[in-house]
Amino acid sequence: MSGISIIGTGNMARAIGARALAGGNTVEVMGRDRDKAAALAEALGGGATTGEWGAAPTGDIVIVALLHDGVVPAVARYGDALAGKVVVDISNPFNAAFDGLVHRGETSVAQEVAKAAPAGTAVVKAFNTVFRHVLENGSPDVFVAGDDARAKAAVAAFVESLGMRPLDVGGLRMAHWLEGAGVITVGLANHGVGNADFALGVTALSARGDG
Repeated sequence: MSGISIIGTGNMARAIGARALAGGNTVEVMGRDRDKAAALAEALGGGATTGEWGAAPTGDIVIVALLHDGVVPAVARYGDALAGKVVVDISNPFNAAFDGLVHRGETSVAQEVAKAAPAGTAVVKAFNTVFRHVLENGSPDVFVAGDDARAKAAVAAFVESLGMRPLDVGGLRMAHWLEGAGVITVGLANHGVGNADFALGVTALSARGDG
C-alpha cells in the first residue's frame, strides 16, 4: 500500500482520504489552516496524521486537493520539499459557466504544475472526472495521465487500493483533454444524465467468434 499526503482540507481531500485509509494506505493531511487539517485528520481516523504546510510531505504520493487556482501556487510554495515525490493534480479549471476551461491553449493545470515543481518531481493528472459523491460511494474508472511510467504505476496501484480501476490515457499533455472531459461530466450532470451519480468510464466489448 502507499503513503499518501493530501494538500487540502475540502470535500475531495476528505473523500480521497477516507477511501485511502479504507484501502490500507497511510494518510497525512496538510493545510494552510493547521486546525482544519488536524480536524480532518481526526475525523478520518485510522491513524491519519497532520503535517505542516510547506514542509516535506511524508507520503511518496502527494495529492493536491485544492481549487484549480491554488494548485500551482501551492506547489511553488512547497518547492524542493516535493523533490522525488509523485504529485497528483485532481483539479478542474472550469470557467464561471462550467461549460469551458479558464486557460487558453493546449495546456492544463497539471502541465503548469510540472513547470513549477522541482527537478525529480513526477506529476500525474487523475481523479478529475469523478464527482465526490461517486468517489465516496462507487467504484469508478479513474483516468491517469503522466510522463513518468513509474509514477503512473504508483498512482495506478493506489487507485486499485481504493477499489477503482485506473486507466492510462497517455502522457501529461493528455491532462488538457482530461480537463475537457471534466467539463463533459458537468454537462452530462446538468443535461443528459440529470444528476451527479455517475462517472465517465470505458466499456469493452467481450471477445466474440466469427461463427
